[in-house]
Amino acid sequence: MKRLSQSPTDPAFVQDPALFYAKARAGGDLIWWDDYAMPMATSFAAVNGLLRDRRFGREPVTPREVPAHLAPFYAVEAHSMLELEAPRHTRLRSLVLRAFTSRRIAGLAPEIEALSHQLIDAFPADDFDLLTAFATRIPVIIIARLLGVPETMCDDLLAWSNAMVSMYQARRTRTIEDQAVVATEAFVGFMRAYVEDRRRDPRDDLITQLIAAEEDGEKLSTDELITTCILLLNAGHEATVHSLANAVKLLLETGHRPSPATTETLVEETLRYDPPLHMFTRFAYEDITLFGHDFKRGDEVGLLLASANRDPNMWDAPDRFDPTRRIRPNASFGAGVHFCVGAPLARLELIHALPILFDRCPNLTLAARPEYADVYHFHGLSRLMVRT
Repeated sequence: MKRLSQSPTDPAFVQDPALFYAKARAGGDLIWWDDYAMPMATSFAAVNGLLRDRRFGREPVTPREVPAHLAPFYAVEAHSMLELEAPRHTRLRSLVLRAFTSRRIAGLAPEIEALSHQLIDAFPADDFDLLTAFATRIPVIIIARLLGVPETMCDDLLAWSNAMVSMYQARRTRTIEDQAVVATEAFVGFMRAYVEDRRRDPRDDLITQLIAAEEDGEKLSTDELITTCILLLNAGHEATVHSLANAVKLLLETGHRPSPATTETLVEETLRYDPPLHMFTRFAYEDITLFGHDFKRGDEVGLLLASANRDPNMWDAPDRFDPTRRIRPNASFGAGVHFCVGAPLARLELIHALPILFDRCPNLTLAARPEYADVYHFHGLSRLMVRT
């Protein structure tokens, strides 16, 4: 197995990880990434195969030892369907999907459109950061409305979410850990009070639907409800913010514009070309040989989603951004039983917000060179300065 070294916090890598991914794919379906001390799947075949292979999963074989100072954070993680396998994952996901229905998501389209217009109306006349003025606001406001929490809490929700999500970044430090714990405790306290309020006073919102969701006589516990709401906000907000801002950056750099006839293919190409999440991990649940490597039970493997999306065995000229490219499955939202439940909402927000932005702002241009933030294994901009 080819061994490669590459710091995920190196500034050159942060700005353009595609160069490393090309070198990694040249080493085969699996390479060893020294900085993570684990094998990494590089090709679409390997990434997609491992995502779908039930002999691999998210739960570690040996329970992780949690330092005392991180106990509050991992107490929430213990109920996250993102981190669980069957039977708990199956039960939680099934209950969540009973509330998080495709019909409910599709019904948000008019709200996304109205919100997009409202935010554009408030754009300043001078140069401004589209990341904070538009890309960040749409996902957090929509998920707040969906859950049924006050929009006045959006700034707090964003701060808590950003602090918690930083736990999954390569730049993680003790300071980041301490901030994540503080955010976790504040988020849990807020959600616990809100869930109890919705038990007493049901409304037409997702929290009420999650409370009512039942399968085979089982319902979500309060802790499961709280974690699920936090997960929906953290995952849904983080991925969509990056997806939306990355898409606008690509369009401004290449001169392409969305139209009603092309928006769906354009959105899929932006997700393939510059996805919001670049790496995820799995654990082997048995001794097995795959892609020329002998996995032992308990071994961890990284899945380079963004590398899979540039695999020339799947796409012609994969390093070229082509918004007319025929849609094919990509790895941006995962695959298999853990396929992102928020993917339909993320796509809906992009499909409706992007055309409105470029229609309302036909002269939108970059006011400064965009730079990606040091947030790997996510991939998103630190800011997106524009002028209208």
